Amino acid sequence: MEAEIIAVGTEILMGQIVNTNASYMAKQLTALGITSHYQQVVGDNGERLDKVISVAEDRADLVILIGGLGPTEDDLTKQTLAQHIGKPLVVNFDAIQKLIAWGEQQQKELTPNNRVQAMLPLDAEPLKNAVGLAVGAMTTFNNTQFVLLPGPPKEFEPMVQNELVPRLAAQLHSDAIIQSRVLRFFGIGESALVTQLKDLIDNQTNPTLATYIKDYEVTLRITASAGDEAAANALLDPLEAEIMHRVGQYFYGYGDSTELVDVVVNELKRQQLHVTAAESLTAGAFQATLGDVSGVSAVFDGGFVTYAPATKASFLKLDQATLEQQGIVSEATAKQMATGALTQTDADIAISFTGVAGPDELEGQPAGTVWIGIAMRNQEPTATLYHFPGSRHDVRYRAVKTGLFDLLKQLKEKH
Repeated sequence: MEAEIIAVGTEILMGQIVNTNASYMAKQLTALGITSHYQQVVGDNGERLDKVISVAEDRADLVILIGGLGPTEDDLTKQTLAQHIGKPLVVNFDAIQKLIAWGEQQQKELTPNNRVQAMLPLDAEPLKNAVGLAVGAMTTFNNTQFVLLPGPPKEFEPMVQNELVPRLAAQLHSDAIIQSRVLRFFGIGESALVTQLKDLIDNQTNPTLATYIKDYEVTLRITASAGDEAAANALLDPLEAEIMHRVGQYFYGYGDSTELVDVVVNELKRQQLHVTAAESLTAGAFQATLGDVSGVSAVFDGGFVTYAPATKASFLKLDQATLEQQGIVSEATAKQMATGALTQTDADIAISFTGVAGPDELEGQPAGTVWIGIAMRNQEPTATLYHFPGSRHDVRYRAVKTGLFDLLKQLKEKH
């Protein structure tokens, strides 16, 4: 099968956003064994999009259109494809019910352009949108299969993984099942992970490996095709074991939707431990991340945001002399902050963050310098120094994720 990817969006042509969806889709196609020799980008213009579709269908069996399924006037992909193949757009019942429920919840009246999001070409197979409102679709015209996918990555990626990939796999392997595992890693970049696994990737046949960049982490999907689930697992098990032998120290969990914070909260629950935090440069971002997890109140009662030196000393009962002698950005302060948070609460474990988010230096330390401290009951506190690249935002959120990973390692060592 030969595929072609068409990304739709003037903002891509203007350089306002990076076309990460095409890269993601190409990796999925490669993992399935589908070749792809061409990719196109076209702006939000119906006439030009129609020409691009014509070019693609002449040289591909599978044409995947990404973007332009929203409710605004420049979202023309669905309408253009329907006109191109000579089929009307019809309302999908499940999608319109979801849209109506959304309108009621938001107390908003649905407009005609809203309702277009729930429409698809006549006889097309719907692709459910797990997190958004625009329904995707698969349809065939003149021996070419067309796919419509939303542009926002948070909608696009789940639809690809949960709706499109299983359908394509079933077409390619009608007498076999496709079994996948998603392994999540933190603390190693994609290039370093690929280097460690280069021979496995270069020599892959069945099972296959594909890497994906997430927010400051890497995901690895391994996929096997076999006659049944047991046979597929028999192919995946030794491959996973070899991967874990090489890079297992960076592994934290399984699954597309699993996040590092989820794994940490679940581990705290399993060990029946409470956590607290003392944050300086992260300004509460770590605790906000914990708060995004449903049920976190079972293991997290609260913590401290101590941005100014005087606040650190007052809230956490720190030694003023240590602050003055060692500095705010120091191992001693990170340890004292974690210990202070622990002694001021009933928590079992505390984590602290102090450093330089940037862009300016602080105490002669460059931007990106971060100390993360951890304190547990009846144990000596520890602190680790990191140097994070990137913008102020990058430094802060790399610190948050690194803190979560350090906390997870500490919990596993304790257990």
